[in-house]
Amino acid sequence: MQVRSVRRPALAQRIVYAVLAAGVAVSGSVAGHVYHPEGWVPFDAWAYLLTSLVALPLAWCRSAPVAALAVSCAAYAGYLALGHQPSLNWWAPVIALVSVTAQRAPRVSLASSSLAVGVILYSGVCGRLPALLVLAQGILVPAIALAFGYAMRLVSERNRELRRLSAQLANEQAAHARNAVLGERVRIARELHDVVAHHLSAISVQAGLAAYVFHTDGDTARSALSAVADSSREALDELRRLLSMLRVDDGCDEEGGGAPRHAPPGLSRVGELADRLKAAHVDVTVHTQGTPRKLALGPDLCAYRVVQEALTNVVKHAAPTSAYVHITYEPDRVTIAVRDDGRMRDKGHETAISPPESGYGLIGMQERANLCGGSLSAGPRREGGYEVRLTLPTSAAPPVPDAPGGSGP
Repeated sequence: MQVRSVRRPALAQRIVYAVLAAGVAVSGSVAGHVYHPEGWVPFDAWAYLLTSLVALPLAWCRSAPVAALAVSCAAYAGYLALGHQPSLNWWAPVIALVSVTAQRAPRVSLASSSLAVGVILYSGVCGRLPALLVLAQGILVPAIALAFGYAMRLVSERNRELRRLSAQLANEQAAHARNAVLGERVRIARELHDVVAHHLSAISVQAGLAAYVFHTDGDTARSALSAVADSSREALDELRRLLSMLRVDDGCDEEGGGAPRHAPPGLSRVGELADRLKAAHVDVTVHTQGTPRKLALGPDLCAYRVVQEALTNVVKHAAPTSAYVHITYEPDRVTIAVRDDGRMRDKGHETAISPPESGYGLIGMQERANLCGGSLSAGPRREGGYEVRLTLPTSAAPPVPDAPGGSGP
């Protein structure tokens, strides 16, 4: 794609120079055919041929500007030597000089300008102009061409530098985004350690219990084995979700492989999170709709982290304000919406929650949602403020009692 983007401007410039050369040749020939001043040789076949030789080298001004200038000046000198009217064709060497100055080093441009100066002076002499006018024309016209060409050279160099910096910036932004995603995956992998350790600990305890009461209490043994099956199934679900996307080797965890110090946070602890944010002067209202259910550890942890990140954005960017957390349980999914009241936006401050492309924290939210098979969106609301909305699929599970602090007024 980059090769094509470079070739297209080059092809366009070649077409422009070719059209310019043809236009100068045709206009010079038409003018010579129509305009017949007295005292000059008629515009014959040689005049047509030399007019074409003066103009057509402009087509090569991009690839070989010095050669184009030399050929154009030589053809114009021959045209003047045959006694044709000098008022025609003298613009072609000037255009060629502009092209040389725009594309070549200053020393090359100054050396090449001598050709244009010579042929323009010769044109003034052939035109029987006063000596002072011939000298002024021979100096001013090439000087203006050099200045114009040098300005074009500066613009071209600045455009190339801007393109280079834009490409570098785009690469750096892409690298930062990739690093943010990789960092989030590493954090998720560390959290997976807690999830797997929890399941393995439960499996170990239940399997030990089943083995202990296998011959004495069949019901308890069957219940323990059923719990082992459920725990192993949930652990496998977590592994399938992450192994489909995670390809980052997090190395060895030196904290040990025992049971986790505490259970991973979930939706049941959103109320505790809201209480902690009151110290930051943020009034968080948590509302639960539907019958709460126990989610798998992965989706439960994902939901908690998304709520935590969204409320953190409110604290950091919206200053003292109000936020609302709406948790809706449906038969096959759970939807969490985190909203702020948008008051600070009306005062010209930064909004609390921004679109997912604008921050690495929201990139992490999106990554978590994708890993759990859900979806996440963020954006302004018509009523004011911003909203982060997370939807996660759930499997049918029995209802659980409301946790303390898990819902609000």
